Amino acid sequence: MFNPSQADVRRFFCSVLHKQQTETPMEAIETLAALWIAEHPEYHADLADVDAALARNYDAKPGATNPFLHLSMHLSISEQCSIDQPRGIRQAVELLTARLDSLHDAHHAAMECLGSMLWEAQQAGRAPDGDAYLACVQRRATRD
Repeated sequence: MFNPSQADVRRFFCSVLHKQQTETPMEAIETLAALWIAEHPEYHADLADVDAALARNYDAKPGATNPFLHLSMHLSISEQCSIDQPRGIRQAVELLTARLDSLHDAHHAAMECLGSMLWEAQQAGRAPDGDAYLACVQRRATRD
């Protein structure tokens, strides 16, 4: 899935929850997604009904979290760390994990940086700035 549609992403996460609940074998990326889904039981109802997930507009409610975006960001950060891209992200997330004593909390802090970088790039009409993203995560990992 290099350029999945919104529907593809939603089907993917719904399928992973179903496989997790039915103990169906999963591919590696599904296993990783299942770990993050398990960390977010508050999203299970959203993931349990594929048709409702496909129909729902999560952008309509201010302050509401889009579980599919949130889980996708967890997967993105996991993949970035696995290949250390941008270079240094693995170490920055590891330091942040040690500082916060939680990989989950470290991901949430990194998500804020990732989200800001993507928003700024979109607003400016330019490519995302991986160096700025990395610097943001590093700051969070090293500040007192």
